[in-house]
Amino acid sequence: MSNLSSFQVQIKRTGRTWCKQAPDCDTASRLATSAPPAMSLRALLVLAVLAVAWAQEAEKLTQPNPCSSKQTCSECMQTPTCAWCAVTNFTTADGKPAQRCNKEQNFLNGALTCEAGFLKTWANRVHVVQNQTLSSVIAAGGGAAGGAAGGAAGGSSSASGSSSSSSSSSSSFQATQIAPQRVRMNLRVNEAHDLKVNFALAPNYPIDLYYLMDLSKSMEDDKDKLSTLGNLLALEMRKLTSNFRLGFGSFVDKVVMPYVSTVPANLERPCTGCEAPYGYLNALPLTSDTEAFARKVRDAKVSGNLDAPEGGFDAIMQAIVCKDEIAWRSNARRLLVFSTDAGFHYAGDGKLGGVVKPNDGHCHLDGRGRYTHSDMLDYPSVSQINQKVKENSINVIFAVTSEQRATYNELSRHIEASSAGTLSNDSSNVVQLVKEQYDAITSFVEMKDNSTEFLRIRYYSACRGDGPPEETNRCDGLKIGEQVDFTAKIELVKCPTDPARWNDVIEIKPAGLNESLIIDLAMQCQCDCDRPGGPGYKEAFLANECNFAGALKCGKCVCDSQHFGAYCECSQSDPNGRLGEERCRPENTTGILCHGRGECVCGQCQCYARENENEVVMGEFCECDNFSCDRHEKLLCSGPDHGSCVCGSCECLPDWTGNACQCPASNASCIAPGETRQCSGSGVCDCGQCKCFEDEDGRYSGRFCEDCPTCRGKCAEYRPCVDCVVFDTGDLKDTCLESCQHLIINKTDVVEVESPDERMCTFSDEKGCRYRFVYGYDEDNNPVIRAQDTKKCPPAINILGIVLTLIAAIVVVGMAVLMLWKLLTTIHDRREYAKWDSERKMAKWDTGENPIYKQATSTYKNPAYGGK
Repeated sequence: MSNLSSFQVQIKRTGRTWCKQAPDCDTASRLATSAPPAMSLRALLVLAVLAVAWAQEAEKLTQPNPCSSKQTCSECMQTPTCAWCAVTNFTTADGKPAQRCNKEQNFLNGALTCEAGFLKTWANRVHVVQNQTLSSVIAAGGGAAGGAAGGAAGGSSSASGSSSSSSSSSSSFQATQIAPQRVRMNLRVNEAHDLKVNFALAPNYPIDLYYLMDLSKSMEDDKDKLSTLGNLLALEMRKLTSNFRLGFGSFVDKVVMPYVSTVPANLERPCTGCEAPYGYLNALPLTSDTEAFARKVRDAKVSGNLDAPEGGFDAIMQAIVCKDEIAWRSNARRLLVFSTDAGFHYAGDGKLGGVVKPNDGHCHLDGRGRYTHSDMLDYPSVSQINQKVKENSINVIFAVTSEQRATYNELSRHIEASSAGTLSNDSSNVVQLVKEQYDAITSFVEMKDNSTEFLRIRYYSACRGDGPPEETNRCDGLKIGEQVDFTAKIELVKCPTDPARWNDVIEIKPAGLNESLIIDLAMQCQCDCDRPGGPGYKEAFLANECNFAGALKCGKCVCDSQHFGAYCECSQSDPNGRLGEERCRPENTTGILCHGRGECVCGQCQCYARENENEVVMGEFCECDNFSCDRHEKLLCSGPDHGSCVCGSCECLPDWTGNACQCPASNASCIAPGETRQCSGSGVCDCGQCKCFEDEDGRYSGRFCEDCPTCRGKCAEYRPCVDCVVFDTGDLKDTCLESCQHLIINKTDVVEVESPDERMCTFSDEKGCRYRFVYGYDEDNNPVIRAQDTKKCPPAINILGIVLTLIAAIVVVGMAVLMLWKLLTTIHDRREYAKWDSERKMAKWDTGENPIYKQATSTYKNPAYGGK
């Protein structure tokens, strides 16, 4: 629907044609109003489509042409939807100069004509160079399914047998987990291309596991335990792949104070049973010989240092970048297990020991596998570790004790494709930890790329679901052999200023894997005819089209310093003191000639014609036009009934004002009926509408700012008339017709506020019945009232019933309280009596004689009396 004139609509009914061509109709609404009443549904649908198309076309015509300001073919190339005509004498049908860079649609629909072979258009071009089938698809046919099973079954075989089979498999195995593998793209600025990317975890994929261990004294029991678990670790990993290799390295810290004691005796033996401290040692490069791994771990000696943090970052850096010394394979998943019970030193800590040179990120291992620059280079930073991890596709697993878990969890957030797990105090769970972390690593895929600020890449995928794709670069819950599809939306944002960067290599890869999709990117930033030696380019001494006074570039003359004009036919000499081309721009300015909207011909601007015949560019320097004025409701200067566009500004008719002639010149619409003040004196009239004031009590409101926060507006004024007209009550009951004839009062069942200009009023009569009404204003500012025709009265109250109910309730409650009191006192008395009775029965004296009674007489006996 880009060209509305191409649509012919013939809607026939009873032999009549209402509108043959869209341009013959004033508007789409005319089509609808001219149709007979018995129009068919199909005809109505056609009219609706036509109306939408007409509206879209009208909106397009009001939008500025993004191509008109582009002066060179290269600028035109970098603007979407634009095309360039390289014909030397490029004019419109009536012979006027035409803008070479114009909308491509204008050339295609015939609005502009360019000779065949001279029209330059651009589009994204994509060519898939390499697209091998994913290994999971091959495995589904049985090609690789037996490898993993055979490896798992043979995990208990001898070390030598395992070594030979693994090395053989390593040399012949080549997995493909991402497709396509290489693509050649030629992109235009701001035109995105959707590239399909498929990923699947290959079965029986090789694994390289390098175990990097802290061998400070506190890790001695962990080392002993690890030496016994080497074969078990290999057996578990071979359940996942038959192609597994294992390596071992250790670290302590920098051999300088204050990290280790530099006392000569301590340098040789820092602790009992310890060997001399060192920075990092590659004890065993990656190998399939698990017995060698166990032997190296068993023979390794622990050492000692002074401070709590260790020099693990030095060891991680060397284990990553020393690819040949560690023997990392390019076609294997690389796992680096970092085991420690302490924290880590990082960049800047080396200053404490006088090591100030930043870490260079290079390999520094001698023939014995020892780190030679421990006392020369500072520790690496977290960002350096992360950068090297991404460059070398390493999956780091931090196996640390529970005390250090929080620290390494935070560290893993800043290092791509890394994770952390809790190691037991003696490392007895290391096999299970490695297996769990490996399962976690392989259960998701996350797409990464190395795009620059000139390229934007966004990823979309439905992952394992069936719904529509969502913007995400990560999918979770993957299984071996399960394929997920991504759509990479690749968009060239802008061209670099340096032409050397117009060709780039972009890499899209799954995080932690050494496979990637390589994109050979060529940016469409310069036309061939703009480049010396390209087709369509002529030097000045060959360009007769430019009168041999300038170079011909893409059909346009680029004149030398002494000439100007469309064909360099004009000389720069000027008797008035201004050089030739300077006369095509305002004095003392350095802007674009003719404001980029015309051609400078011998010191005079010839303005370009517009594709819309009603739009005209004019002025001495093509600085004026009749289409770039302000719009209101998508109408230029609010339409011809309000004003016209003159040189970029609206000239309004006498009854209108405003930047787009959208405001009435009179303030009558801001004066309420019966008022003489604008906006009731509580606001200002702005563009025919009241803008109310705001004071300390609140903001005035209403169409005429007649409502204030502390008063009831005109509710009280209109109430008597509502009472007498609607309910035949009130003070005006006898004089209702005479007193209320100036008001329009309508009765309705339900009253609601339907516009911001209306005000709700609520009252109650002497019987407590409530009623509501709304007042507002019509187009002539006359008050209009909508009143509720029924009152809402509260139900009648039965006073006698309420009194009797209250008396009965008091009596019942009183009786209940008395009964409760009597019950409680009875229970209390019975308990007291039972207590007394129990104490009485437990008495020890004779109940027939008072124990405190004493006889009134005393008896004495003579001890010398013999009884005679």
